[in-house]
Amino acid sequence: MLALLALSPGRTVSSDQIEDELWAGRRMANARNALQANVVRLRRFLAPITGLKGDELIRTVGGGYLLDVPPESVDAHRFLRWADTGAELVRTDPARAVVLLEEALALWRGPALLDAHDGLRIRIGAADLEERRITAYEDLVTAKLGVDAPRISVPELRQAAADHPERERLSELLMLALYREGRQSEALDVFHRARRRLAGDLGLEPGPALHSAYQAILEQDELLGRPHQVLAYSAGRS
Repeated sequence: MLALLALSPGRTVSSDQIEDELWAGRRMANARNALQANVVRLRRFLAPITGLKGDELIRTVGGGYLLDVPPESVDAHRFLRWADTGAELVRTDPARAVVLLEEALALWRGPALLDAHDGLRIRIGAADLEERRITAYEDLVTAKLGVDAPRISVPELRQAAADHPERERLSELLMLALYREGRQSEALDVFHRARRRLAGDLGLEPGPALHSAYQAILEQDELLGRPHQVLAYSAGRS
């Protein structure tokens, strides 16, 4: 229940939605009483932790409940704000983007909404956060390519590309990072592996961005050796 309310701090979540999240598919003759009992327990739990009265944090509003805290007090919302701001700066100020995106990703301590995945809304919220986490990592690598390539951890990037084979942007960034380290043959091999995987699993060819990176590496395009112009190949790709 706390996770559900924290996904929308300062906004009322209806009792019906909360009940559906907690007990979907189960017959509850006294669901409303059970919900109220959960609210009481949650308020008691939060009071000694926060030093505030429980009913000041979990407020009853109309036909539902509201977590009365500013969005920036919830780490997921801080992450989203910093990740969005960092993404906007990747092209114009990659050095600042690196700082913001690293701060955003440092907020993570494991899978999103761990141990709170039973309800549909929580599962959707967790999936959205995990998707945004990967995108923020892609943006971070792109920004680093724009300012200081040696700061990129190639093993970490390789692992990310292996964990998310459906995301061509990770393969593209891995190719660029390897090329910038003088590992051209490895960079080209990344493309061929991605191509075989896409053909075998989905019957598809790599997208234009991956093809462009491959061709540029084959031709040893001078743009690939200029940190401030690598963004032309990698920023905004997915």
